[in-house]
Amino acid sequence: MPTHRTRTSRTAALASRASARALPVVDETSAGGLVVDVQDGRAFTAVIARRNRGGRLEWCLPKGHLEGDETPPEAAVREIAEETGITGRVLRHLATIDYWFAGDEHRVHKVVHHFLLEAVSGDLTTANDPDQEAEEVEWVALDEVARRLAYPNERRIVAAARKILVGDA
Repeated sequence: MPTHRTRTSRTAALASRASARALPVVDETSAGGLVVDVQDGRAFTAVIARRNRGGRLEWCLPKGHLEGDETPPEAAVREIAEETGITGRVLRHLATIDYWFAGDEHRVHKVVHHFLLEAVSGDLTTANDPDQEAEEVEWVALDEVARRLAYPNERRIVAAARKILVGDA
């Protein structure tokens, strides 16, 4: 009898994995990044807090989906302005992150283009976020922001930006 239960469990696990593989795939492209402002000789970047799928507040870099025929740099400028209130000017591309996650009805292949931007105007606010995903926004010192961010990939992006801006290894 225990052998039968083991086979049944294995069969259920295999069926579950096969079902997950059979989910339709949706491709999504987003853009965002680090908008940097120098205040009193020190570099700061605007970061946002949003709820993860589990309902916890997580700090992350501002980003969002491309709209219409937007290019990734155009979407980064728009998304950062919407989620932080800060208008930036793209200085350069930093990195592209590519990852997968599963929803209830499909698997998502997500590509996110991250840019380094110079802040040119605006005041911190989440009031202009049409999706109301950003709950908080703060200027955080560039040398401290990696400790605040929830995702390792975003911490690596910050390291790349620091290397460009201040020569960190």
